Order: sequence, then structure tokens, then C-alpha cells
Amino acid sequence: MVPIGRSANPFARDGVTVDDAGVPHFVDLPASLIAMLARHVQTTPDAEAVVELGGARLTYRQLWDRAARVAGGLRAGGLERGHRVALRYAAGVDWTIAFWGILFAGGIVVAVNTRSTEPEVQYVLDDSGAAVDLAPGVPLPDGAPYVDESASQSDVAALFYTSGTTGRPKGVPTTHEAFLTNTENVARCFAIPADIGPAMRTLICVPLFHVTGCNSQLLVAAFYGGTAVIMPTLDLDALITAITEERITFMVTVPAIYALMLRHPGLAALDTAGVGWVAYGGAPIAPALVQSLKAAFPAARVANGYGMTESASLMTVLPHEDAVDHADSVGYAVASVDLGVVPFDDADETFGELVVRGGNITAEYWQRPDATDATIIDGWLHTGDVVRVDAAGRIRIVDRTKDIINRGGENVSSIEVEAALMTVPGVLEAAVIAVPDDVLGEKVGAVVYGGGEPIDVTGMIAAVAEQIADFKVPQYVAVIDEPLPRNPGGKIVKGRVRDAVTWGPPIR
Repeated sequence: MVPIGRSANPFARDGVTVDDAGVPHFVDLPASLIAMLARHVQTTPDAEAVVELGGARLTYRQLWDRAARVAGGLRAGGLERGHRVALRYAAGVDWTIAFWGILFAGGIVVAVNTRSTEPEVQYVLDDSGAAVDLAPGVPLPDGAPYVDESASQSDVAALFYTSGTTGRPKGVPTTHEAFLTNTENVARCFAIPADIGPAMRTLICVPLFHVTGCNSQLLVAAFYGGTAVIMPTLDLDALITAITEERITFMVTVPAIYALMLRHPGLAALDTAGVGWVAYGGAPIAPALVQSLKAAFPAARVANGYGMTESASLMTVLPHEDAVDHADSVGYAVASVDLGVVPFDDADETFGELVVRGGNITAEYWQRPDATDATIIDGWLHTGDVVRVDAAGRIRIVDRTKDIINRGGENVSSIEVEAALMTVPGVLEAAVIAVPDDVLGEKVGAVVYGGGEPIDVTGMIAAVAEQIADFKVPQYVAVIDEPLPRNPGGKIVKGRVRDAVTWGPPIR
């Protein structure tokens, strides 16, 4: 492993200490997420904490009181410290109340992808051992107010699940320290003033079951005592209107949504002077789109962020100053992490798999020692991303060792989609690969072989849609009349598939 130096890294590392294993940690974080929230309840109880567009608004005192009643209801129902609670509500005020209520009860939040199919959800419920399932239609628990404030930084606060790159999704235990570390990284790397307070108003238009929406927006707003303005579903008209009506100052979303915003006729007439930060990530971004964002939000600092579920969001940030000239980079290591490269070639130490360690990096996968041992080696988490490092220490992601397709910020496992395709009668072989797309970055393409027999593509797609979430279902299909190319070990050579396939128009 070759460490990535920090000599040109712009992010200050003051307040960082290193433990006996060499892992960096921030030293002045709150004692827990609950302590962080309590600070604002005590100092600014009437400040707006959370807003659901088209729905309710809660102050910090109201949020605390409602969450405490949820905690009391959970405890009265038999929930004990460390029990898992599945959170499946739509993004909004109830999701937020439930999140805090579970923590107040001493429970562990299991953030479930609301786009998942029933079998996918059931797997997460079973794997996490959830004692309570807060599913759509299930009312918030209610009881006498209860708050367990004994949580420490090392306690697990939530389980977020990966996209299932090697088959089944893996649960990622996320500690209070990991959550708090990410909020500190956002504060430092995006250069947000410490005293911004209620003027921090972030517009959340991505899912709360993702680390971007929860960790880098909802909890960042709570970190500052600001307001999380939540869109239950993406609506471009409502999004444009909310920027001014809700006095939004901080925005984070995927490039695809920004591309759609910039095409919206209402944006040109909008006064965007109040927006101070425009951040993006989760998918490649073109320099032209960065330039357009800077023109549309002239008062904003723009920044690119890169992270993963295992890192509780950010691992690197490309700051405003580099945003255009290095748009193909995800930037420098954030203050809380060390980064390294495991080179593929001894002659080139700048190219290889990215590895990471730090206070925001998970120590294990939930009840998966095999996956833990394969991924976390000598204290370093192997990301599965192939990178190139420049002389300044900026990271550029050039490939994915796990064959992930990044569809507008949603990670899609090609292995999972292939498995669904192979259950369809008549499909003998399947290879799922990314199809470049100007808006989403990548879409899902499937190359299938039926042994010379015709394949009912419409029926095949319908069958696949019953097994996996909609965003994973292929939008392009190519039916070939000869077997897929394989290497001597029997593995499909996807590079040759990409080179040979010619895509027709999208089928959906």
C-alpha cells in the first residue's frame, strides 16, 4: 500500500489525533448525536429544525418532544438498547422524528431503501434482525417521553445497507462518531462558517436512506442548528420554487438532478444570490455542467464529494477552487481520513485500488465476518474503486472493480441484475454493463443470449421488474446470437462485450 500524501491538501488537520492503530480521529466532537441535538434544543429551541415541503414544520423543541414520545412508545413495546428498528417511511418529517426517536430509545436505525421490492426489503429485515418495522402506513410509536442520553461515540447508531455488489447487500454499522465525523468534514471542506446557525437551510431532494441525504444534509443541518427542508419526492417545479421560498443556502444532489434543474425554464428568473454552497457527487460530472452551475449560482461555492456507505459519506472533496480545472477529480482526502493506493503495477504507484482508514470508516460489516476480512485488511478498507492520483494528491476514479453501474447517483450491482435476468426462461447468458447517458451519467444495459432461440424482451423485462427495484431494471437490451465471450476461467469478459455491442433505442 502506498500512502497518499497531504502536502498540497487544502483541508486543515488541526484537532485530529491518531490512535494506537494509526487511525485518525477528530478530538472535539459532541459526545453523541443526541448530545449534538440537545445543544440546539437548549440554545435555540424555537429555531426551525425540519420542514417537509407540503407538510409539517417542526422547531428543535418540537422535534425533541415528538422524538421522545416515539422513544417512549418503542420502549413500552419492549424495545431494548441495541435492538434494531427498520425505518421505511417516505422522506419527510415522520422519517426524521422516527430516526431521532429510535436513537432516544437506545435502538439502532435500519435505513431501508424505499425503492426496494418486497423480497429485497424482507432480506434486510431478516438480516438486521429488526425488532420493529416502521413501514408505510404504520403510525409513529407513541408513549411517555423517554430519552436515553448515555450513548457514546463508539456506539452503533444505524445500519445502512450497501447496494449488494457481490450478491446480497451488506449492513454497515455506523457509529455516532462516524456520523459526527462526517458533519465536521462537511463543515471544514465546504468552508461553512461555524456561526451560521439557523441560516443553514439545506434542500434535501435525494433519499434519506442514502448517506448523502441523511448524513451530509439532514445531520449537517442539525450540526449547525439549521433547517432540513425535505422533498418527499423529486418535483422540479417544487424544487425551483423552494430555493427562494425556503431561503435555501446549502444544496447537495447528484449531477443528473442539477442538469435537469438547469434546463428548467423557471431557474433563469430565480434570485439565487442566497445560495452559498452547491455540492454534488455520486456520479461523474462534466466541466461544462460545473461552469453552468457556477453561472446559475454566482454567489455559491461549488464542490464535488466522494464517499460510500462504509465511510458514512465523505472520503474526498474537490473544493471550489479546483472545480472546473479538475472536474474529472473527486478531490483530496478529507481531514479525518488517510488514503492509500494498492498499485496494480510496481512501476506506477499512482494507479490502483483506493484504500482508506479513519474515524468515519466502518470497522466491520453486520454479521458478515467473511466480507469484513475480505474488505478490511490491516485496518484499511479496500474501496473496490480503481483510481489515479495526481502530484497534488487529488483522486480521479477511473474504474470500478466491482462492476457497479452508477445510474444518476444510484448504485446498481450488475451481478444482481444478471441474476434476475438468468431466472427468466429462455435466457441462457446475461451480461449487464453501463450505457453512457448525458443526464444520468450511466444507465443499465443488458446483453442476453438465448441459445439461438428468440427472447421475448418485453416479457423478460416485466419478469425482472418483479424481482428488483425499478432503477435497477435494464433500460437497454441487446439480444445476441452467439455465446458471450469468456476468459479461460469461465468469466465473462465485459470489456469485449462493451466493444462489440451496438445499442438500439431505450426500451423503457
